Parts: sequence; C-alpha cells; structure tokens
Amino acid sequence: MTIILRLIAWGFAAAVAYATLGPATQRPHSNLGQNGEHAFAFVLLGLAFGLAYARAPGRTAVLVIVYTGLVEVLQFLAPGRHARLSDFVVDALAACAGLVGARAIDWTIGRLRRSAA
Repeated sequence: MTIILRLIAWGFAAAVAYATLGPATQRPHSNLGQNGEHAFAFVLLGLAFGLAYARAPGRTAVLVIVYTGLVEVLQFLAPGRHARLSDFVVDALAACAGLVGARAIDWTIGRLRRSAA
C-alpha cells in the first residue's frame, strides 16, 4: 500500500509542477480564486505526502515546503509566470495543513487498529 501512496504523491507533485509552471491556458480553473486554487492543490499535496511518508513526518514536512518554494522560484524561468512571496506563503501553509490532516488520519487508523486487537 505504501508504494501506491508514494506513486500517487509523486504523480500529484508532477501535476502541481505542470499546473504551476506550464502554460496558464492549460491550468485547471475553478471558482475558488487564485489563492483558493493554490490552497486546495497544496493541501492535497501535503495530504498525499503525509500519508505516503507517515514514518518520517519531519523530513516529509521539510520536503514538501522545499518543493513548494522550488516550484515558486522556478516560475521566474517560466514565460508568462511570476513568483510571489504571498503565493509561497499560501502554498506552504496549505501544504502544512495537509500534512496535519495526514497525521490525524494516521493517528486515527492507529487507534482503530489498537482497539480492534
């Protein structure tokens, strides 16, 4: 199961990178607005990585936050894209919220397993 979660997490990271660095016309749009779209994507990214790498939460948090910053900085090289500190803050906080959600899910599953045993 862990390998499947890891494949999903890295696939999602690739999708976020494409949506962030690719042509704006091919990026998904919703009624959430720019910050809402960023937050939604990075909450899911944090959740995916938090579940995939539950045994190393500290390293996972560092990885996700560094990835968030890297994707934002790489926008300087992408034509028609622009990096903003406010986007990084929204993305990093949303990713951390996803990581917290993953920890809560992991904790809940652990308690259910212990009570069933």
